[in-house]
Amino acid sequence: MLKWNDSFLTDFTNVTAKRKPDFENLKKVLACEASARPTLFEFFLNDTLYTKLAGVDSIPTDLAGRGRVLISAYRAAGYDYCTVTASAFAFPNELDQHGKKSRSMSEGAVITCRDDYDAYKWPEPADFYDPAYLDELAGFLPDGMKLIIHGPCGVLENVMQLTGYEDLCYLLADDPDLVREIFDNVGSRLVKYYELAAGHDSVGACISNDDWGFNTQTMLSTADMRKYVFPWHKKIVETIHAAGRPALLHSCGRLDEVYDDIIDDMRYDGKHSFEDAIEPIEEAYERLTPKIALLGGIDVDFVCRSTPEEVYNRSCKMLEQSAGRGGFALGTGNSVPAYVPHDGYIAMICAAIYNG
Repeated sequence: MLKWNDSFLTDFTNVTAKRKPDFENLKKVLACEASARPTLFEFFLNDTLYTKLAGVDSIPTDLAGRGRVLISAYRAAGYDYCTVTASAFAFPNELDQHGKKSRSMSEGAVITCRDDYDAYKWPEPADFYDPAYLDELAGFLPDGMKLIIHGPCGVLENVMQLTGYEDLCYLLADDPDLVREIFDNVGSRLVKYYELAAGHDSVGACISNDDWGFNTQTMLSTADMRKYVFPWHKKIVETIHAAGRPALLHSCGRLDEVYDDIIDDMRYDGKHSFEDAIEPIEEAYERLTPKIALLGGIDVDFVCRSTPEEVYNRSCKMLEQSAGRGGFALGTGNSVPAYVPHDGYIAMICAAIYNG
């Protein structure tokens, strides 16, 4: 691995401009095979970073316009893909007008009882999906690059946004039949959402993004996760696999008790979101690979608090640990929100760019 040089921070775009996108590298990672070169993975960045990387002043508000900017940004940073949503499909709730950067998981509930459920207008994915949108993005993709479709949050997250976390816990005891119906309405629509888009020629993989846990345990008991949440994830994975695409899980929290479910039952190809306080990526890699590919893992707090050289060195060591073994793509442990220093993020991706 090359020794850190401060010039990496200013010269990296010249290097990435010569690095041709090749989605086959990420496919190799997801198959737990060694890729031809170090491979990057990030679920999402932030609008300031997107505009900086893409060399634009602002991001259009329409889906296709935003998608074009994101493709340019991901290409400029050295990725083999770009993450986008398949449509504007979502489950309306009070949080749509919330406007705050942080909130309680019990805010915004619109279904707290049977009457609320009966009155709720369930949206249909087909009413939002237009293949012309993905066709347009496909025409903008550089050769070798693919789209990765992510969801409008996942099964558990959408249910919690509709019911509120505390009310969901009460409903599990007071009206489990209603809980089942809510999960079924959300889950079935997410299956349809992925079914509509997964087979598009521009799509290389799909992410099912659904935060399941705290840093100590899953949001619900493992029994309730297996009863209400996991069956729908299994159907989502089956739908993505039926289209011939790998299925990625993005989920935060301590999931030690359910990794067998993720790998053996749901059969996800890759897992994203890791945190040092739960399990450092270096340890998770030794424990889980080659049963499942691990994506990202350089802790966001570490990236924020460390020098660019420290971030680069840790990233290089992780690439060395996984070299020749496969099943790892370099990225942050979760995402790149606006508070992450740009130099820290760039130092991380430079580990892959300058050593590949």
